[in-house]
Amino acid sequence: MKKLIIGNKELKSNVILAPMAGITDSVLRCIVREFSPDCLVMSEMVSSEALRMNPDRSITFFNPSEKPLCYQLSGHKPHFMAEAAKMLEADATTIDINMGCPAPKIVKNGDGSALIKDPKLASEIISAVKNAVSVPVTVKTRLGWDVPSMKYLEFAKMVEDSGADAIMVHGRTRSQMYSGQADWEAIAQIKQVLKIPVIANGDINSVESARECLRITNCDGIAIGRGILGDVELISRIEHYFETGEILPEPTIQRRVEMAKLHLEKEIEYRGEDRGIRYMRKFFAYYVRGVTGASKYRFALVQMEKHQEIIDFLDEIVRLSTLSAVV
Repeated sequence: MKKLIIGNKELKSNVILAPMAGITDSVLRCIVREFSPDCLVMSEMVSSEALRMNPDRSITFFNPSEKPLCYQLSGHKPHFMAEAAKMLEADATTIDINMGCPAPKIVKNGDGSALIKDPKLASEIISAVKNAVSVPVTVKTRLGWDVPSMKYLEFAKMVEDSGADAIMVHGRTRSQMYSGQADWEAIAQIKQVLKIPVIANGDINSVESARECLRITNCDGIAIGRGILGDVELISRIEHYFETGEILPEPTIQRRVEMAKLHLEKEIEYRGEDRGIRYMRKFFAYYVRGVTGASKYRFALVQMEKHQEIIDFLDEIVRLSTLSAVV
């Protein structure tokens, strides 16, 4: 498997768990780490201004076993971003600057993909963060604000020239959000003009798509986001393929339910039963997708309020799916 060198850090894996707001909490990162000991896992984006107001870092909980860990920062004020990066430096393998989040509430504050429209400010942020910390600094971005205004080669060159140690590119514009198909050919163009590592992101949801993405882009690594939902072992299977050439089978419903139980139990351990169950509701649909009756199972699961009730129902889903397969 190809190693990924970012600045002064050498990673044994070139597969990364991409950051997802409200998704990649410490629990999910630790679960991914159980199956993939070497991949870089990225935190949910951390607001630089919120971090300044919470200097005890209660909003950035992590488990030491998560390392190698990248903290992703969002913000649009260079001095705040630099200060926040400094606060996270001791626990971070790398620091990433969010210049790609398309969420309206993020963009309206001038953060995330709004920075694509202001390359000068984006450059100032990268330089400020780079000068503040000794760990590598990366940037996660998109191809542009919208298709008519795409200048992704110029923006990528600015990222490199401003001192970033690597760039991660989601192959969509901000206006596309998550619709359409990720443009891996555009990411390939970026890879051709940069000296720093380029990491491809977008529509990588299987071993086959990971292989095809690297073939097209020739990137130094890939980052997996939504593909991990309901399939927490995906990164480990991709790494296994890169190491051996063997494609392992995708998880059965029995295995997905087993992972759903593990995820639920760890969220409850982390947040308490009430909050843990509420937090898990966003994940249930992914764990039961593809089975007959998935929509009614999902509806039932998000109504449940007790741990054992959910466990029993998940077991029933497996039983009914097995019976259906036999018939």
